[in-house]
Amino acid sequence: MFSNKETTKKIEEYLQKGAIVLDVRTLPEWNEGHVKGSEHMVLNTIPEKLELLKGFKKPIIAVCKSGGRSQSAADFLSQNGLDVINGGPWQNVATYVD
Repeated sequence: MFSNKETTKKIEEYLQKGAIVLDVRTLPEWNEGHVKGSEHMVLNTIPEKLELLKGFKKPIIAVCKSGGRSQSAADFLSQNGLDVINGGPWQNVATYVD
């Protein structure tokens, strides 16, 4: 689902625009590995951190383990006016970041 060319193109496009990679997994998952330079916010904390995310004034690529939680995050952030895509599993984005 997340390995298609359209998703890959969107990830590359967003990274070129200086997007923030937002990892919405739990802390133990994050500690097992994550995208270099990414921001970590557990999914259920995003509503209380909305203003912080808006303050970055950058597009966002939401990631998680399989794409489900990042889709929930992307939906919420989009509904609140942010430019966001679901990057799916964090490894999808890690391949483009040094």
